[in-house]
This record gives sequence, C-alpha cells and structure tokens, in this order.
Amino acid sequence: MSAVLLGGTLFLGACQDNPLDVSNLNSPDVSRSYATPGNVEALGSSVFKNMFNGQYANLESIWPQTQTMALESHSQLGNAGMGTRATIPRSPISNTIGNSTAVGNFRDFDAFSRNGRTAANVVAAIDRYRAETPPRSAGTVQRDYRNKAFAFFNVGYALGHMSLIYDSAAIVIPATPSDAIPPFSGAKDVNAAALAQMDSAILYAGLATGQTIPADNASGWVSGNPAEVIAMSRFVQIVRSFKARLRAGVARTPVERAAVDWAAVIADATNGIQSDFIVQANATTGWSTGTINQYRVEASWSQMTPMMLGMGDTTHAGDGLGSYRDWIAKPLGTRSAFLMRTPDKRFPSGETRALQTTASGGTSKAGPPSSNPKLYFRNRTPGEDRAAESWGTWYYDNQRFWGIANNSNNGPFVAFSLVENDMLAAEGYLRTGNVAAATALIDKSRVPAGLPGVTGIADLATPVPGGTACVPNVPVPPNYNTTACGNVFEAMKWEKRLETSFTGYAQWYLDNRGWGDMVEGTLLEWPVPYDELFARGILSTYTTSLKAAKGTYGF
Repeated sequence: MSAVLLGGTLFLGACQDNPLDVSNLNSPDVSRSYATPGNVEALGSSVFKNMFNGQYANLESIWPQTQTMALESHSQLGNAGMGTRATIPRSPISNTIGNSTAVGNFRDFDAFSRNGRTAANVVAAIDRYRAETPPRSAGTVQRDYRNKAFAFFNVGYALGHMSLIYDSAAIVIPATPSDAIPPFSGAKDVNAAALAQMDSAILYAGLATGQTIPADNASGWVSGNPAEVIAMSRFVQIVRSFKARLRAGVARTPVERAAVDWAAVIADATNGIQSDFIVQANATTGWSTGTINQYRVEASWSQMTPMMLGMGDTTHAGDGLGSYRDWIAKPLGTRSAFLMRTPDKRFPSGETRALQTTASGGTSKAGPPSSNPKLYFRNRTPGEDRAAESWGTWYYDNQRFWGIANNSNNGPFVAFSLVENDMLAAEGYLRTGNVAAATALIDKSRVPAGLPGVTGIADLATPVPGGTACVPNVPVPPNYNTTACGNVFEAMKWEKRLETSFTGYAQWYLDNRGWGDMVEGTLLEWPVPYDELFARGILSTYTTSLKAAKGTYGF
C-alpha cells in the first residue's frame, strides 16, 4: 500500500507515536476512530503532540543534524548524524538504503506526513457530519469550528515544516480524497499550501465564538500544560507567528530570502504572539524534549563552537587567554579554545575560567542559576571538557533547558520565542527601509542583555556602538581573518541567534541559509527519504545538490 494511503508514510521501522494515526478509512480501527464527532475531536486533539514529539523527542531526527550544520551546536559523535553533518569540508546527504542518518532523515518526514494526513481527515470528517440530516456535532457548531481551526493549523504545520527541510513533499489537504496518492510538489508550492491551511485555521477560529483550546491532558492539544486553557485570540496569534516563520524560512538562498513577501511577514509577526509560546515537557502526558536531555549528558554530545558565538567576544590579544580576534586569524585546523569575555549577560562573566564556571553554577546541571535566569550558556568545569574538531572545541554549553531533565523531564520549552517573532518583523523592517521600527524591536532583548542600544542608528552602514568592545564583532573580507563591528542587520542576527538557540525548529539552519551565513558547501535541503520513495514503488533514490556558497563570514 502507498505511503500516502497510510497517512503519509509506510511504516518501515517508523516510530508510530499514535496507533490511531492511520488514514485508510476502509480499516475497521480507523472507522471506529472516525465513528462519532467526539471520536474525531479526540483524534484531532493529539496531532500536534505527535508532531512535536516527532521533532524533539528523539535524537535521531532532523533537528540535531541542522544544529551542527548551522554551527548552533557541535559534536563529533556519529550518533544522529551530528558528526557527519559537522565535518568541514561538508559531506553530501546520503539517501541510500540503510545510510547512517536514514532513521533521522525519515523520522520528521514520517511524523509530519502521517499527522498532517490525520488532521486533514479530521476536517473532512467534521464536514461530513455537519452535512448529515440532521447534522451531527461534537457539541455545538462553534465547537466544531474550533476543532476545524485546530485541524487546519495542524495540516499547515505539517506541510510547512516539510517545506522548510525537504526539497519536495505530497500536498495533502482536507479536499484530498482519502485514497489519493498526491504527487510530490516542490518546497515552495508545499509552503504556499501550508500558509493557505493556516489562513483557514484563522478563519474558523474567528467563527468559534466563545471557544477555547482546552487544557492539555494525555490526549494532547497544543501546549502540554494540563492547566493551560488557550483563548482563541491567543491561538490565532500562535498561528500567525508560525505563518511568519514559514514564509521567511522556506528561502534557501540570500536571493530567495530577499524576495520573501516581507510586508506579509511583518503583518503576521506584529499580529503574532505577545509572549513566548511554551510547550510543557511532561513525562506524564508524554510531551518530550529527549534531544535536549541527551545533550545534557556530556559535552561530547553538544558543545558550543566559537564560529558565530565568538562574535560576542570583546577582548584582545595579550593576556594569554585568547580572543575571537586571535582565533579567527588562525587556519581552521589550528584553532583552539579561548576564554570568552563579553558584556552580554547571556554568557557568564569573569576574567578567569574559574570565575566564569562559578558564575555558571559550578558542576550543577540544573539549568541557569536562579540568580541569573538569562544565563543561557555555561562555562563548564574543566573535568567535563571533551575534544572535538579544533574549531568546534570550546568551554561553553547551552544550558537553557537543562532544568527539564533535572526535573524528571518536566518543564517549559520555548517552541516559539517572542524574540524570534520580533526579529522576523525587524528583518522585514530592515529589508523595507524602516530602520527605526527594526531597532526598537532589536533593543527589546539587546539592552536587557547588557549591550548598548542601537536605537538611533538610521542605516545599514553605521556600526553598532561599543567601539573596540562592540557586539557583534564579525569577520570581514577579503580574507575574513580580521574583524569589525557589525551593523544593525548583524545586531538583529545576533539577537535572533542567541534567543532562538536550542529553541524552535532548525532555527539557525533556516536563517543562516537565507542570510548566506552557512559554511561553504553545506547542503540546503534534504531529499525525500528513500523509505517514502520505495513505498511509492520508486526504487531509485536521489540526493539534493543545492549547496551554500562562501558567505557573509567567509566560512
């Protein structure tokens, strides 16, 4: 049977997060799942949870691969393809049967395809029940509209995130017959379909008068928080923020990123979330951030590389502790760790490693200390150091969400940060000439982090304030072995990188490819996994060839 008939993928070793997540409507089990409006509502309530777990619950997935490719994290381990993707020069993305990253390449495609198909079937089932005489309902017509809004959002979420990662996918929407096998469409068309589904979600949310997204329990819904009821106005904000992410993130190159409809991105972001969209990791109800939990084990799984984060260093040579300026001047294979000293409060302060380690909480792996909850990065104790590539070995870890593992796998994970939302708008303003609006948004996170504001800068030629201690301090052409203060666009990128680090989904990867900041030769999309090709009877595989050119920083 075709992959698409089974909700998007054939289950060749796939992790089936929900045994009801099958869309062959001739199956007796599926018939029971869709037998009543109440059953349909219950089925639809679990879809987002299943996709979330497909993205974040297991190390063998796309997210860890993108992090090492985008220099957000570094590891030489072969696990999850992290070391494979980290190597410089870059290696291709293999799509041969049984390749070393096959499980991770397929996991996300599987989760999005299956659950997107389920969400589409939920909409179709609600419409069938509404068309009966007399119509059947989950309670009221407004409740049905609420259920349709949530299902349309999930269809758009599934399609949209596939469009961000894979070169093509099948477009499955509520109008798609349950026995249809849609052909593959290119990422841009899949993205457009996703945005249209999210528009439908907004439409039906507006019709769902008096409704809310229920508090979460074992069945799912939207945040994993058993105590959180989400008003439809907040739900619409979440949808619009995701629209902004999808619209900007689909761009593979700087040319495509520049051509994004930035007016639409600004409109969605400014009408998007007004506070972080947080999913509660919950060991009881099954919302999992297992990937981050594994990163916490030791630095061989994840440590920071200075390639981009080092741009926050404001020190100079001469004290024997090194600096980013020294580091970037050396050939790639001869670089070594140095002590990062920066006014940015998201890094530990101190003129020695011992002082920074103490400021980070010492040996604690409980996350940022209560005295400084904005301390996203820790300077680990020397005994915890692990060697990796010379350019990837550093003293620092991202500890922002370690509290989840420390609390028996329970705690808040930022699935969409307010700063990400603001920086989407800020980028749009910079690209459309409204620098003043952009700088106001940049300073919302920049100034509280201890950096001088950029409000008042009126163009893209003026460097950020700080003189020789400016942040960010970026490599410059022609040789990229010296640095200079960045402009407000670089300040926007710095804020977005730090505030989205280890949040969201492939954030650095999506942004870096669009900004032209990738390491030369990095692959910019994944092929349709061979599992799906074989399920369709396509017995030859292919891989993608779209690669990053040498970019902004000369990497």
